Amino acid sequence: MSLVWKLLRQHISLPQLAGFFFANLCGMVIVLLSVQFYKDILPVFTEGDSFIKKDYIIVSKKVSTLGAFVGKSNTFSDKDIADIKAQSFTKEVGAFTPSQFKVSAGMGMEKVGLQMSTDMFFESVPDGFVDVNLDKWVFNENEPVIPIIIPRNYLNLYNFGFAQSRSLPQLSEGVMGMVNLDIRISGDGRREVFKGNIVGFSNRLNTILVPETFMRWANESFAPGTKSEPSRLIVEVNNPTDDRIAKYFKDKGYDTEGDKLDAGKTTWFLKVIVGIVLSVGLLISVLSFYILMLSIYLLLQKNTTKLENLLLIGYSPAKVALFYQLLTLGLNAIVLVLSISIVLYVRGSYMEWIGKLFPQLDEGSVWQAMLVGVLLFAGVSVFNVIAVRKKVASIWMHKS
Repeated sequence: MSLVWKLLRQHISLPQLAGFFFANLCGMVIVLLSVQFYKDILPVFTEGDSFIKKDYIIVSKKVSTLGAFVGKSNTFSDKDIADIKAQSFTKEVGAFTPSQFKVSAGMGMEKVGLQMSTDMFFESVPDGFVDVNLDKWVFNENEPVIPIIIPRNYLNLYNFGFAQSRSLPQLSEGVMGMVNLDIRISGDGRREVFKGNIVGFSNRLNTILVPETFMRWANESFAPGTKSEPSRLIVEVNNPTDDRIAKYFKDKGYDTEGDKLDAGKTTWFLKVIVGIVLSVGLLISVLSFYILMLSIYLLLQKNTTKLENLLLIGYSPAKVALFYQLLTLGLNAIVLVLSISIVLYVRGSYMEWIGKLFPQLDEGSVWQAMLVGVLLFAGVSVFNVIAVRKKVASIWMHKS
């Protein structure tokens, strides 16, 4: 058999195989790197303080001077909410539930001599709209501890404004989680003191949040029989580039906070770019596989006479095709190993950079990219093996 393989190797074109090899390597690296980068960066967008997980818009009604004098309500009725839900661009709608009781809070850190007290307010939204890890977002009536989420810009205002002007120490997010909060709630003739625990900082919601379970319990306990309609809504939309969103809110006279519509468009374009890069990698891989098949077919065509002679002297088509099948399998296997190695090297570089930007991000695994690589290798190899065998069989049938 070794003599047969030496015979068949004579017309192998190294430049053709090299062209396939590097094209295939390039395509495989792009595909695997796209998959791995997407899986590595996905937690930034879907966990904790994500900024690209979903597209949310905070909606409120405009406050007019005339409306304030005549007592016009700026809250959303059930009919208003139902109308927003009925829009084709809407996925979910959540309402901000305000507290109907008086709240004051005292904050102290004895070690640094910090003592502050202020009146404040609470709001709540459905848990699905909260952009902080929900592990500690639980309220138990039997344990007087209230989980609290505050806007991250509140902390920035303290650190870079209040603290510097008063020569007070700046506080990190970790330190803030250890601050003692004494929450005093009063209403309907009742007055109670709770402990407050800051469990996270929100980039999305510019309010002081408490769990919805606590808000329902507290409103029923300290303001029984009181019901208020929400003055703000949080709307999750399907496609932020849909121009009907801005038109609808404008026609209704609703305000939207910040530049969420523009940020949503950026989010959508980023997702499109990831898809385009992945498609380009797949296209390059497909073209490289096509180049390989052309090379093998040309090689078979050059060796047609030798193959016919081998078949005539008793070699089966399967044995004759084995050399070319092993050649393609070997090249595909080398491409797979090198691709994974390159992806791991590049991943090490960009994960170091991502780690500096998002130190709380947990490093994921690489098995998804490896699985995609193995599946591509298996699919292409099976196709190559079958194609080569059919080509050799056609030569044998033609000779017969």
